[in-house]
Amino acid sequence: MSVFLSGFASLVGYFADLLQPLFQGGATAVAIILFTACVRLAVHPLSRAAARGQKARTKLAPQLAALRKKHSKNPERLQKAIMELHKKEKVSPLAGCLPSLLQIPAFFLMYHLFSSQEIGGKPNELLGHSLGAAPLGHRWKDALADGGIFGGAGLVYVVLFAIVVAVATFNYRRTKRMMAAMPTSTAGADGQRMPGMGAMTKVMPLLSFATLMTVGVVPLAAALYVVTSTTWTAVERYFLYRDVPATGALASAV
Repeated sequence: MSVFLSGFASLVGYFADLLQPLFQGGATAVAIILFTACVRLAVHPLSRAAARGQKARTKLAPQLAALRKKHSKNPERLQKAIMELHKKEKVSPLAGCLPSLLQIPAFFLMYHLFSSQEIGGKPNELLGHSLGAAPLGHRWKDALADGGIFGGAGLVYVVLFAIVVAVATFNYRRTKRMMAAMPTSTAGADGQRMPGMGAMTKVMPLLSFATLMTVGVVPLAAALYVVTSTTWTAVERYFLYRDVPATGALASAV
C-alpha cells in the first residue's frame, strides 16, 4: 500500500506543480479535481458499455417476464433460464457495476493519502495544502472548530454541500419519476407488485443524499473527489440513459 501511496502522492504533486502558476494555493485542490475527471474519463467507455447493456436488458423484459411466469414455481430453473437468456443475447447483468467498482481504489487512495501523516517515512507535505482557508487533510468537524459554519474553512464546505444537494435533488427527482413508472413493470407473474417494492419506492430516491454524510466525514481532498465524481455521474447518466425507458434506467440510479 505504501508503494502505491508514494506513487500517488508524486502524481498529485506533479499535477499541482503544473497548475501552480494558474491557481496558486489552490493548485493541489484543482489537481485532485482534474485527477478525478481523468479517472472518470478512463472509466467512461465502461459506462457507455453498461448503458448499452441496460438498453439490451430492457429489450429482454418481455422474455424475462415470460420466463418468470413459466418457472414461477421453480426458482432454480428460473435462474438458470435467465442466465441462459443473458448468455444467448450476450448481455452481462454485472456490466453496470464495473464503473463504480473501478473507482473505489482511486477513492481509497485519495482518502489514505490525506489521512497519513507520513508517506515513505517522510512527512506528508500535501497535508499543508489547502482549498481557500480549508486544509485538504482536515474534515468538516475541523472547519466547525475553526471559525464555525461561516468561517473561512466552513464556507468551503458550505459550497461543497450546496453542490451535493443540487446534484442529489436532481437525482432524487429523476429516481422518483423512474420509481413512479414501476408498478406494472415490477409485477410478478400473478400481476401483483413484488414484495418490498413499496419500501424500496420510498427509500431509493433518498439514497442520493447519502453523499452528504460522506463529504462531512472524510478529509477535504477525498470530499473533493466524491463531489466531482458524483456530479460527473449525474451528468453522464442523464445523457447515457436519456432514451432508456424509466424502468430500464432505474438500474443506473444512485
